[in-house]
Amino acid sequence: MTLRLRRSRLLPPAALAVAFALLAWLVLARHGTPYGFDTGPHHWSVAHRPHGMAVAARAVTDAGTGPYPYLAAALGGWLAGGRTAARRLRVALLSVLVLLVGQLLRTGLAAALHRARPPAADWAAHAGGHAFPSGHTASSAIAATLLAWGLLRAWPGTLGRVLAALCGLAALAIGCTRVYLGVHWPSDVLGGWLFAACWLTALLPPLSAYAGRTADG
Repeated sequence: MTLRLRRSRLLPPAALAVAFALLAWLVLARHGTPYGFDTGPHHWSVAHRPHGMAVAARAVTDAGTGPYPYLAAALGGWLAGGRTAARRLRVALLSVLVLLVGQLLRTGLAAALHRARPPAADWAAHAGGHAFPSGHTASSAIAATLLAWGLLRAWPGTLGRVLAALCGLAALAIGCTRVYLGVHWPSDVLGGWLFAACWLTALLPPLSAYAGRTADG
């Protein structure tokens, strides 16, 4: 691999890491106190949250935790892994590992940054831990991208693109429900998306290269 190619691969995750660091600095500059772009959507959500919508939002947000992200990541790896079950299993396990390590890193960052959530009186769902970056948002974005990656490798035509777009919409919806349910500020969700994008642009290229070698081997 040439030096220029290495630099080109490192540039996207480096740029996203800088963007995440800048957002974290902005959040911590006021010791976690929300800005107007946080409080505006939060107050709107609390004021426009009838029971039925809250129930629907909780159903969507639940897809960002528990077994669902792991199942999505594993399925993405399985679809991307090639023709034999042994090859598919190896890539599926690596995909789950990418998700798991990303979650652990995100948890460590959240503990270090120590941002408080919105007032508990505004919550319409259970939540725990620190707020920034959002765990549901990061996990769902990583898992949805891994699933979309597998779908595009298995069906590179229109079907794969449509299914991959649906994965993206699902991750977007999960992130938005965290604000709608009152358990995260919008900047927490943005931080989750930036973290996931940084993590995936760093690890998806080598994972794709491995999956390609496995499929051909």
